[in-house]
Amino acid sequence: MKINIIKKSDNELKIELVGSTHSICNLLQKRLLDDKTVEFAGYDLPHPLASSPVIYVRMKGTAKPEEALIRAVEKVRETNDAFSKELERVLKA
Repeated sequence: MKINIIKKSDNELKIELVGSTHSICNLLQKRLLDDKTVEFAGYDLPHPLASSPVIYVRMKGTAKPEEALIRAVEKVRETNDAFSKELERVLKA
């Protein structure tokens, strides 16, 4: 996956996820919205065959959008690990 920064300022970040789909964008958006320092988070995917999704993050106060995005990715990773372990446990039973 390739990531392009479209806009970056002190409190906003807009990135394009080339080759991605709704799946990763939904996960990231949900985790970003769980973060109390995030004012707004969303994504846009006009057409999956013609464009790549763009994720938007706007922060409250002096919080950095890059840090919020990294925290969101870490939470997604933790959720994925927990799901994998539980799935393995259930399938072995």
